[in-house]
Amino acid sequence: MKKQNKQPKKTTAYTGILDISRSGTGFVTIENYDQDILIKPNDLGKAFNGDTVKIEITKHSSAGRSEGKVIDIVSRSEKNYVGNLEINKNVAFFVSSNQSLPDFYIPIEKIKSAKNGDRVLAKFVKWDKSDKKPQGEIVEVLNFKNASDLAMKEIILEEGFPLKFEDDVLQEAHKLNGRISREESKKRKDFRDILTFTIDPDDAKDFDDAISIRNMDNGYYEIGVHIADVSHFVTPGSILDKAAYERATSVYLPDRVNPMLPEKISNELCSLRPNEEKYTFSAVFQITNRAEIKHTWIGRTITCSDHRFTYDEVQKTIETGDGIHNKAILLLNNLAQQFRAERFKNGAINFSSQEVKFKLDKNGKPIDIIVKESKEAHKLIEEFMLLANRAVAEYVSKIKINKAAIPFPYRVHDKPDEDKLVQFAAFASRFGYKVDIKNPDNIADSFNKLLKDIEGKPEQHVLEQIGIRTMAKAKYTTENIGHYGLGFENYCHFTSPIRRYPDVMAHRILQQCIDKNVKVDKEMDEKCNHCSAKEKNAQNAERAGNKYKQVEFMSDYIDEEFEGVISGVSNFGFWVETVKYKCEGLVSTSSLAEYDDFRFDADSFSLTGMRHGKVFRLGDKTKIKVVSANLIKRQLDYEWVSDVKLPAKKAAKKAQKKSTNKSAKK
Repeated sequence: MKKQNKQPKKTTAYTGILDISRSGTGFVTIENYDQDILIKPNDLGKAFNGDTVKIEITKHSSAGRSEGKVIDIVSRSEKNYVGNLEINKNVAFFVSSNQSLPDFYIPIEKIKSAKNGDRVLAKFVKWDKSDKKPQGEIVEVLNFKNASDLAMKEIILEEGFPLKFEDDVLQEAHKLNGRISREESKKRKDFRDILTFTIDPDDAKDFDDAISIRNMDNGYYEIGVHIADVSHFVTPGSILDKAAYERATSVYLPDRVNPMLPEKISNELCSLRPNEEKYTFSAVFQITNRAEIKHTWIGRTITCSDHRFTYDEVQKTIETGDGIHNKAILLLNNLAQQFRAERFKNGAINFSSQEVKFKLDKNGKPIDIIVKESKEAHKLIEEFMLLANRAVAEYVSKIKINKAAIPFPYRVHDKPDEDKLVQFAAFASRFGYKVDIKNPDNIADSFNKLLKDIEGKPEQHVLEQIGIRTMAKAKYTTENIGHYGLGFENYCHFTSPIRRYPDVMAHRILQQCIDKNVKVDKEMDEKCNHCSAKEKNAQNAERAGNKYKQVEFMSDYIDEEFEGVISGVSNFGFWVETVKYKCEGLVSTSSLAEYDDFRFDADSFSLTGMRHGKVFRLGDKTKIKVVSANLIKRQLDYEWVSDVKLPAKKAAKKAQKKSTNKSAKK
C-alpha cells in the first residue's frame, strides 16, 4: 500500500499549479504530498489562477495544512477571463468577476468593438515589474440571452474552454466526406449485415458506441463493441486535431454541451446513427454463455446500426422481457451481470455516486431536479465498454520496441493512501460500519460490503462521497500501474473518441501496433498531463454549472423547510444537502449563536455546543430552512430548524428579529 510523505520541508522551494478559490485563497498541489499548500491572498504576488508557480513554505504544520507564498511564476496559464469593460475618457480597464484577479489596464487600441459596461472576455498580455497593474486585451464581447445563459458561458470560459470553433476549423470539418469508399472498405472488416444497435440517454445526439451480436457455428456468441472512428477524419497535426487537443474533452453543463469536435464530426460523420453506414474501430469478442472470453479481435470495421435504443427502452425490456431485439438485449444483460460479478470478485470497488438531472423550461430555468438512477441498462453498456477498454490496453501493453513499452495513454488509478484509509475507517465506525484496512487484499471486499450495507440509508451519500475522496484520482499517464478501483492490470480509454482526446490518441497508436509500424511519441507524457488537467477543468465547470442551477432552482423556495443530511462541517458552520433535491447549502455558526456557542472538532467532523451539548456531525439527519440563494456566488444559505427549545427571553428575541427582517424585506 502506498505511503506518501506527509508534509514538505520548510526550507525547500516547490513547483506546482496554483488554484485560487472564489474567496481569493490559493492552493498549490505538490507532487507526492497528500495535502496542498495554502497560499493567503497577500502571498500570491502577481500570480493568477492556473499559473505554474514556485513557492516556499512559510508555516509548517504536521496536523493541518502547511502555508506558503509564491516566490516566482514559472509559466502563465494563458487563460482568458470574464468581466466588465470600464472606459473613462481614453483610459480602459477590465474588471474581472473573480475578486482574486486584479484589474487589467487595456490600451484603447486593444478594446476591439467593446463599449463601456460590456461583458467581455479578456486575456492577460504582460505584467512588467514597474507596472502597477497587468496589461490585457479584449478577446470578444459576450452575447447572451439571459442571466443563466451568461452564467453558463462564463463557467465554460473560466475553466479555459473556448465557446466556439474558429472559422478555419469549421471549414476544415465541412470539407470532410463520410461516404464509404471502395478503397477504404478493403482495409476493414464488414459488420453491416450483423445485428447492431446503440443504447444512449434519450437526449443524446452523438452516438459513439454500438454493440453487435450474433451466434457462432462453434456455439459461442460473437459480440462486437464498435466505436466511432474519429481518427479516420481527425489526422495528427491537422487544424481539427489541434482544436480537439486544445479542448481535450467535451464539457457537459445542465443546459448545453460544449463539444470537443465540431458538430459536423460529432453529430453527423462519426455519430453511429441508425441505418447509416459508418467507419468504426472495434473490439470483437467470442464469448461463452458463462461469460468466458475465448477469442478477441481488434481492428477497423464498417458498421450500420439497426436501431437506436434509449436506456429507458432497454431497461423496460430487461424488466418485462418484451420489446424489439429482446433476446439479444436479455442475453447481453446476462453476460454483463456475469462480467460485473467477476470484476468485484477480482477486487473492483462498487462506487456509484448519485448524480442529478435538471428539468428545464424553454428559457433554461430549472423546474425540477431528478436524481439519476444507474439501472441494469446503464450497467450493461458500462460492462461492455470496460471490456473493450481493457482489451485494447492489454493488447498495446504487450507491444515492445527494443524491449521497452511504447508510450501510450493508459488510464490509471493508484492504491489509496494508508492514512486516508485509517481516517475513513474511523469515520465509518461512528455509523456502526467496519472497514477492514489491515489486509490490503480485503480492502475492496470490505468497501463493497459497506457500500451495500448503506444503500438507501440517510448516511449513504456522505459515506460514498468521503469514500471516493479516500481513493486516489484517476489520470492519464504512460506509466501503466493499473486501475485499482476497477481491479484491472491494464486499462485505457478507447470507447468515447467523440468527447475525449485520449481515446483518439489510443486509436492512433492501436492502429500503428496492428500495422506493426509504431511511431514512438516522446511527448506522450506531456499530452497525458494536458488531458488530465483539461479533464479536471471540465469537472470543475460541470460542478459549477450544476451548482448554479441548484441555486437558481432553490431561489423559488426561500423560507421553505427541507429534510437534509449534514454533508460537511467546518469551524464556521456545516453544510446540509437536502434529501429531495440534493441541493447543498451552508448553515453558518453565526446563525447558531442564539442557541449556543459551537466549537469545531476536526477529528470527529463535528460542531459541539459548549453549554447545551448539541452536536452536529457529518452524516447526521437534520432539518433546514432556505434563507438565501446567491446566484453570483453560486451559494445557498440555510438556517437550522431547531429541535432545541429556546429559553423564553431568547425565543422572544428571535421572534422580534424575524419580524424586523420581514419588515425590512417589504
